[in-house]
Amino acid sequence: MYREEVKKGVILIEKLIKKAKRGNQTAFIQCIEPYEADLYRMAFVYMKNEHDAVDVVQETILKAYEKMNTLKEPAYFKTWLIKIVINICLSKLKRSEKVIHIDEKQLASLDVASTDISLKLTLQNLINELSTEEKNVILLHFYQGYTFKETSELLEMPLGTAKSVCYRALKKLRIQIQEVDFYE
Repeated sequence: MYREEVKKGVILIEKLIKKAKRGNQTAFIQCIEPYEADLYRMAFVYMKNEHDAVDVVQETILKAYEKMNTLKEPAYFKTWLIKIVINICLSKLKRSEKVIHIDEKQLASLDVASTDISLKLTLQNLINELSTEEKNVILLHFYQGYTFKETSELLEMPLGTAKSVCYRALKKLRIQIQEVDFYE
């Protein structure tokens, strides 16, 4: 039963994408609507404020509409959209020379076991010290819940590199935690 519903959903999305590729705006909107919250969430993680995140989502929708013919595989529509969001965010951050910071709200959603504020602040500070590449992998994999394969596709890096970057970032975090005498 569930498989049939999923199959029907995939077929519907594929039909809508074909129509959208031919310029059907209604079909395009129907393709985008299920993913708007995901696009906003991802944009907010990078941009850190509602206004910039909304701007990024709007820019993403416009770019996706303009580049709809470049989508090769309808099954990867969501991944394609998320990749556009990330690229726009990184471009905006690079232009404004902002650094990605993690605020307390985001940190709380990282499933940190302890509710100790100092623990959260320490972890927030440690994550902010990672390189942009390491932060991106950590945020996508642990915060957004993407697999390493999806993370590597979104960041346009080989799968092994994504895993290595994550391992290296976690190793750095462990060392930094020990240095700050984290558990005492």
